Amino acid sequence: MTDETISTACTIDASAETVFAVLADPSTHQAIDGTGWVRESLDGKPLTETGQIFRMAMYHDNYGGMHYEMANRVEVFEPPHAIAWLPGQGADDANLEFGGWIWRYDLEPLGDDRTNVTLSYDWSAVPQALREHIEFPPFDRRHLDNSLKHLAGLAQDRV
Repeated sequence: MTDETISTACTIDASAETVFAVLADPSTHQAIDGTGWVRESLDGKPLTETGQIFRMAMYHDNYGGMHYEMANRVEVFEPPHAIAWLPGQGADDANLEFGGWIWRYDLEPLGDDRTNVTLSYDWSAVPQALREHIEFPPFDRRHLDNSLKHLAGLAQDRV
């Protein structure tokens, strides 16, 4: 782990398969989000493979409020152990521009009904030109803790 990665972990009272299913469903991402920026899934399709693009509506209240869209590319898809995506932007899925940060969830089964989940946010690949306009990380660790708390609630509701 570098000084350009933050992470947090918690144990969730649900199987790794259940937790992974929640994460692989973009329609749950608004409820999981700890920043309050993520809105609804724009394509409504579950995540099924590396390289898949899924789009999310977003809102950030900086500068008086801004609605925008993120096109995320699945970078890791290893059910039920790991899932990660790289956020980007662009109207055409074949020509996306990625910011260089990645969200990753690592799941470690602790028996049949408990899972240790580590959430990491890595911005080590963000180019200098973007760093001149955005401070990284753009939030503190508390937002990751909130995301895991929300994920735990959603997963445990499915048990």
